[in-house]
Amino acid sequence: MGAEHAAGRVGGTAREHAPGHAAHHEPNHVDNGPGHEIEEPCLEQSDRQPLDGGRVRVAEVMATGTNGGAQEHVYSLVTRLNPECYDVRVISLSHGSSVRRLQRAGFDVTVIDEMDDSKAVRGLADALAAFKPEVVHNHMYRAEVVGTRAAYLLGEKGCRRPAVISTIHSSRIRCAEDRQTLRRLTPLMDRLIVVSKAIEQKIREEGRDGTPVSLIYNGVDLQRYNHQQPCCTLHEDYAIPEASPIVGVVARLEAEKGHRTLLEAWPTVQAVHPEAWLLIVGEGSERDSLEAEAADLGISAHVVFAGRREDVPAVTAALDVAVLPSYREAQGLSVLEAMALSRPVVASRVGGIPEMIEDGVSGLMVPPNDPAALAGAINRLLSDHSFADMIARRGHDLVHERFCIELMVDAVETIYDEAAARLRATHGVAS
Repeated sequence: MGAEHAAGRVGGTAREHAPGHAAHHEPNHVDNGPGHEIEEPCLEQSDRQPLDGGRVRVAEVMATGTNGGAQEHVYSLVTRLNPECYDVRVISLSHGSSVRRLQRAGFDVTVIDEMDDSKAVRGLADALAAFKPEVVHNHMYRAEVVGTRAAYLLGEKGCRRPAVISTIHSSRIRCAEDRQTLRRLTPLMDRLIVVSKAIEQKIREEGRDGTPVSLIYNGVDLQRYNHQQPCCTLHEDYAIPEASPIVGVVARLEAEKGHRTLLEAWPTVQAVHPEAWLLIVGEGSERDSLEAEAADLGISAHVVFAGRREDVPAVTAALDVAVLPSYREAQGLSVLEAMALSRPVVASRVGGIPEMIEDGVSGLMVPPNDPAALAGAINRLLSDHSFADMIARRGHDLVHERFCIELMVDAVETIYDEAAARLRATHGVAS
C-alpha cells in the first residue's frame, strides 16, 4: 500500500543562515533579509475554481470535541477551506473546548453526544440526511467507525451515499477488537489520509487494505506564526526571574507524551543550568501524578504546570528550548509550530518526528524514555547559543519549505473535488 505524496516536499534541506547570537532569555526571531532566500510555496496563490454544479458539501466528523492535535487540524482545515468552493459542516461526537472554539469562529457545530455507537450512527445519519454532503471526512478512531457506518446507513435508506474519507491522526496501538473493526470498515471507505509515513506503516501493519492512501502532512499557518510576538508576561505570570531560560513542552498530560521522562531528566539539566525553569503547558489525566513526581524529585521549585493556555503560539515563541519527549507520535504538530517560531527543538525519535527533523541540523532527536539523552540535548542547546540559533533557523526554513498549511489544505481540497466529481458523474448534483 503506497501512499500518494499529496503534500509536502520529501527531499531537500533548508539553506543555511549565518547564525546570529541572542541572549538565552531573549528568543531570537528570524528576519529573512537580503541574501537569505528560501522556497516559499505557500506564497503561491491558489487558482482553484468551484466545480461545475456548485460548492462541494463536506461534513467534517470529529470523534471528540476536546482539545488535541486532531482537533487543531480540523480547525485549521475548516477555517482555510475556500468558502466559494466548499460548504462545510462540523459534527462532533462529544462536547468540548474545540467545539466552543469552532463556534466562536462562526461554525454551526452539531454535537451528537451519545456514547452508544449504534445510537450515534443513527443520529449522525439523520444529520447527514438533512445536510446531504457529498463528502464525509472522519477524524480519529470513533469518527471513522461511526462516520463510515452512518454514511452507509444513508445508502440503505435510499439516499445518496457520500464519499467517505478518513484521516488517521493517532499512533495509538489498537486492541485486537478495534483493529478487526477497522479492517472490516476500511474497504468501505473511499480514501485514507495519513499524516506521516510512520502512520502509513502503522495502518499497513494493522491490515487496513483495499482503500487508496494519501500522505498529507499537517501544516502550520505561517502567516500567523511569522508575526507572532513572544508572550511578554511569561516570567511575571509564574514568578520566573527575568534572566532565567525557559524550557517548555506543549502537549496533553497523558502517558504517551513522555512528560515523566522530561521530569526525570530535569535534575541533570538543573545541575548544569540551575537557573533554568521547566514550563509544562497542557491538561490531561496525568497532571496530579506528574506534580507528585516533580515533588518526589525535588524539582517543584523550578517546574511550572501551566495548564491550558489560550495563547500557545505566544508562549512557544517565548521558550528558549521547545521539547516533545513523546513515546509515540503520529507527527507532532507542536514541533512544527516551535520550528516555525524559530525555537530550537528537542524531540523523541519516534513516529513521524524523524520526517520533520534532521538530527543536528533542524533540531535534536533523542531516544524515547531516555532521561540522560534528553537532559544532554537540552543542556547542549542552553549552553551553545550559536548552535541553538543555527538549528532554530534551519528548522524555521524547513517548515516554510515543506509544512505550511496552504499545502495541506490544497491537497485536501483536491481529494474533496475528485470525490465530488465522481459522485456527480454518477448521481448528478444533489439539490
